[in-house]
Formats: sequence, C-alpha cells, structure tokens
Amino acid sequence: MTLPSLFPSRTVSLYMARLFLVRTFAILAGLVLILQTLDLLSESASILGHPGNGQAQVWHYVTLRVPQLIATFLPYAVLLGTIITLSTLNQNSEIIALKSSGLSAHQVLAPLLLASLGIAIVSFAFNDRVVSRASATLDQWQKVDYGPVPRSRDERSNVWVRDGNNLVRALGVEGRGADTRLSQITVFRRDGGSLKQIVFAPSGERQDDRWILNNAVVFDIASRTRTRLNHVSFGEEIRPDQFTLGNINADGMSFGELKTAINDLEQAGRPTEDLRGTLWHKLSGPLSAVLMPLLGAVAGFGLARSGRLFVRAVIGMALGFAYFVADNFALAMGNIGAYPPFLAAWAPFLLFLLVGEAVLFRTEE
Repeated sequence: MTLPSLFPSRTVSLYMARLFLVRTFAILAGLVLILQTLDLLSESASILGHPGNGQAQVWHYVTLRVPQLIATFLPYAVLLGTIITLSTLNQNSEIIALKSSGLSAHQVLAPLLLASLGIAIVSFAFNDRVVSRASATLDQWQKVDYGPVPRSRDERSNVWVRDGNNLVRALGVEGRGADTRLSQITVFRRDGGSLKQIVFAPSGERQDDRWILNNAVVFDIASRTRTRLNHVSFGEEIRPDQFTLGNINADGMSFGELKTAINDLEQAGRPTEDLRGTLWHKLSGPLSAVLMPLLGAVAGFGLARSGRLFVRAVIGMALGFAYFVADNFALAMGNIGAYPPFLAAWAPFLLFLLVGEAVLFRTEE
C-alpha cells in the first residue's frame, strides 16, 4: 500500500491527528498533575526533614520526578487518547462517513498510527536525554536522604565491596579504571565473624595494584584506641570495576551509557542478562505508543447506537492494560534470567501487535 493510498485525504488526516494529539497530551498533563501531587504528599516530609531543606528543594524534587512520571504514563495517555478520540468520532458518525467513502479500518487508523510513531520517537529522545539524567540525580539524592545534591551525575555513592572477610564502604566514587577515586571510605576489618578494626579515611586511590587511604584513622575495637596514619593500604584483590560497576542504575543511564556499562561488565566476567533486557526495553518501551491506537481501535468501530460503544471502549482499555501487565511480567522474568533479554523486551510488543491486528481484522476487515 502506497503512502497516498494510506492517507487519501490530507485534511482528514490532519484533523484526526490533531484530535488525537490534543487529547493524549491533555490526559498526560492531568495524570502527571494528580500523581505528582500524591507523590509530594508522601515525600515532602522526608525532603523537609533534612536540615536546611525548604521550598526550593521541594520544587527541585518536582523537576526530577515529573520526567519519570511522563515517561511512565505516556503510553497510558496514548491509549486513553486513542479510545476517547475514536469513541467521539464514532458517536458523531464520523467513522461511518469515512468508511462509507471507501476507507478501510487501517486507513482510518493511519493518522493515529503515524502520530503515535512521532510520539514514540520523541519519547525515546526524552527518556534518553532528560529522564535518565533526572533518574540518576534523584537516585543519588535519595541515597543521601535528600541532603546536598551530588556534584556530578557520574559520581556513584554509597558503594559496598567485599574484600575477603573485610567490608569496604565508599560514600563517593569517581572515575574509571586506574583513575578511580574514592571518598569517605570506611573499612571494616574482621577476623572470622568478629569485628577487629574500623578504618576511616576522607579519600583513597589506586596505586601499584592496591588501594591507598590518605590521612586514615584506625580504631581498634579491643583496645578502644585511635591511631592516625598518613597512608593505609588495603584491597589488593579489589578491582576498580567493583566500585564503578557495583551498582548499575540502568534507569539512570542513557542507551549509549548503558551499552558501554554492559560491555565493561562483560569484560570483567560479570553477568549482564538483566541489563541487556533493560537495554532492549529502552527501545521497545517508547515504541509501545505505536501499539495503543491498534489496541484501542475496537472503540472506534461498530455502530454507536447499538449501545455497545461503552463495552467496546472497555475492551480497548482492557487490551491496552493487558499489554502493560504482560510487558512488566516479561521484563521481571528477564531480570531473574527466566527469559532471554531480547524475548523479555520484545515478546509482549510482538504478541499484542498480532492481537491488535487480529481483533481489527475480525471486527472490521
């Protein structure tokens, strides 16, 4: 089918696309406003509970949380926008007029599908450039209980590493490889199951295949004495990637950053199946917007005066929400290794693409 035959009327196509886009983004704005208000009711006490925080920090939280809400609920808004648009056109007999002029069901849906494809492209760019940065910053801010915001988005915080029987905690980690720098380090030296010493240091770095703590203070548990040392070495077997790749926040990384992190993990011999599923989902997630007009199309066809318009709308909503349930389930199965990463990300999309086409052909074509 050629492009002119798919969009035989430019005026009708623009009219339907405009109706669809206005309703979709109006619903999205309403959802974000309501959900952000409810979220603030639960988080504002924690934000204001930190000394020095005030109204500015509350608004800063809003700027970080709103992009996450937009990314999460945009596909829902596309689904509801589709159902409302097609239901309105059906109720006003505009769908009947379009079909009586010789348009097929796919031609009626074509403007909505093209508009939703544009939404999917914008959604991917928005998630990759805005949502990932906001998620990374918010995650680090919450780890310090809404204290001072981390200086750099690339800085990792509150990383724990095991060194034999000893435990190492670094409140800040910057850099990669041999250039990795640690800050606010605590080393818990244990003998068997008992704690022997606690070592504090404001900074640490990698030198000659071992880690060096600068200006360290050693607290001995048995004697209860403190000893200040200029340099203390530890962790000959701790690799830099154990600090830098210990806690991968996939939602806080762009597509390219996550792909690089996965390659680094594979070179370090560590499993990456769950992260690969998330990587693929960064593509299939925004593309789910293209599915929504197809799944909600059942609300636009059939005679409105038959009294089944509401039932058709409910069926469209049920198909859309069933996709979201299946998508979350498949992603969870991929995270635990039950599904291959590619299958976990794309199987629900392909399945419901077939379901939507089957329902459309069954009812209209």
